[in-house]
Amino acid sequence: MLEQLNFSKGDGLIPAIVQDHQTNKVLMLGYMNEESLKKTLEEKVVTFFSRSKQRLWTKGETSGNYLHLKSVKVDCDQDTLLLAVDPVGQVCHTGSDTCFDEKNEGSNFLLHLQSIIQDRKENPSDKSYTSSLFQKGINKVAQKVGEEAVELVIEAKDNNEELFLNEAADLMYHYLVLLTAKGYQLEDVLGVLKERHQ
Repeated sequence: MLEQLNFSKGDGLIPAIVQDHQTNKVLMLGYMNEESLKKTLEEKVVTFFSRSKQRLWTKGETSGNYLHLKSVKVDCDQDTLLLAVDPVGQVCHTGSDTCFDEKNEGSNFLLHLQSIIQDRKENPSDKSYTSSLFQKGINKVAQKVGEEAVELVIEAKDNNEELFLNEAADLMYHYLVLLTAKGYQLEDVLGVLKERHQ
């Protein structure tokens, strides 16, 4: 990849557009030189070249809000990068989800919710209901999915839209928790559905 990139146009720097790999929301724009790109590819954590500090700068080195690299694409002119990342926390120093003051929800909130659930599994909190489910074990998580499914079926027989949609949301949430507890993601289920569709 390094050989095909044209760093000469920008005096040794190329723009790197950062995009959330799940929501597809553009998070920020940074600049990379060859050294920062090598470091990013090796460590799988995004490192830029800071034009103001005139040094390598790993995003999150002070805040802990790292950008975990998922993939890199090069544009048709070989002078711009598109980095797909898994962000930890807010991306902008102002506290916003993105440097464009947008919520990082994208068009698919389910994927965003899935990433939050994954974070609760990896970083448990005593104040988190989701974390408490993981701590109770797979049997309890599976039981909750069963309970919510029954409650949804009961509400489906009536005509109360609010209750039905709330039970549907409860089932969807607990289903995502179950998938995460088992080590799977929505993409795995979608892969099965796509194969069936062919």
